[in-house]
Amino acid sequence: MFRAPFSFEGRIRRLEYGISFLIYLIFIIFINIVIGDDEDSIYNLLGLGAVPLLWFLWAQGAKRCHDLGSNGWYQIVPFYFLVLIFRQGEEGENYYGDDPRVPKREPTYIRPEVIVNQDGSNNEI
Repeated sequence: MFRAPFSFEGRIRRLEYGISFLIYLIFIIFINIVIGDDEDSIYNLLGLGAVPLLWFLWAQGAKRCHDLGSNGWYQIVPFYFLVLIFRQGEEGENYYGDDPRVPKREPTYIRPEVIVNQDGSNNEI
């Protein structure tokens, strides 16, 4: 989860997008509380933190759109974030990458010189 969160390539699941959305909301609310109504405060520089947060949310949204098989620009449609949160992504590989629900299986290492493959056979080095 959260591999390359600022990248616009690939696919992510609903859970990762939902967590990303909550992270964005928490930080934006925190920034708005700290800045408040004081226009001359030094804390206004904290508002610059909203730029990487927005980039993070857009990147995660684009990857979630990719999981649904659509272009990342769909996320600018009003209330489309609800579709991103509640609709299940396409099964299997699509144009944008591998299915994020299928875990990638790595070989299991018993000793450095023996590798156990997924089918149970051993490869001696």
